[in-house]
Amino acid sequence: MSIAGRNRRTAMMASLIILGMAGLTAASVPLYDLFCAATGYGGTPRINAGAAPGGDGTRITVQFNGDIGAGLPWRFRPMQRSLTLPVGEERLAFYEAVNDSDGPVVGRAVYNVTPFKVGPYFDKVHCFCFEEQTLRAGERVEMPVSFYVDPALVTDPGTSDVRQITLSYTFFIDEEATAKLRAAGSHGSTS
Repeated sequence: MSIAGRNRRTAMMASLIILGMAGLTAASVPLYDLFCAATGYGGTPRINAGAAPGGDGTRITVQFNGDIGAGLPWRFRPMQRSLTLPVGEERLAFYEAVNDSDGPVVGRAVYNVTPFKVGPYFDKVHCFCFEEQTLRAGERVEMPVSFYVDPALVTDPGTSDVRQITLSYTFFIDEEATAKLRAAGSHGSTS
């Protein structure tokens, strides 16, 4: 093979490696989120689309917390302070968000549970945090989360003493999506 052929082959291999690395970089955040949701790593509740298993009568109190990140012009709060439920019983809780700005805003919630060691046992069946949320100017919405606490929590020696869990959400502004939405709205109104 000639020198030019080897150089071309080397350039092609380097390009493929760079493209592969760029692809892995782009996929790292969603893959990490999936890993955390599947394993409960770092207090991230597991995501489970199945029905809750039956409980043993042990009751758990779930407290709710809601925060907003810097720059998000919303009010965000849980609509109930806490719920006490038998482990294994699916429940529905609601959060409220209000957009106090004069235009649409896109937000995305992140969540965790404390104590962190119960993350693998807190199963969310349906949650508003799975998708970005868009609120129009002045809009108020109620956002549900359906969850249960896995009965295995009470048989695990590391978590058997836990009777109180805090589910916490923080909403952050998606500045890029908000800017695109507002630009599309202002562009559409002048056409």
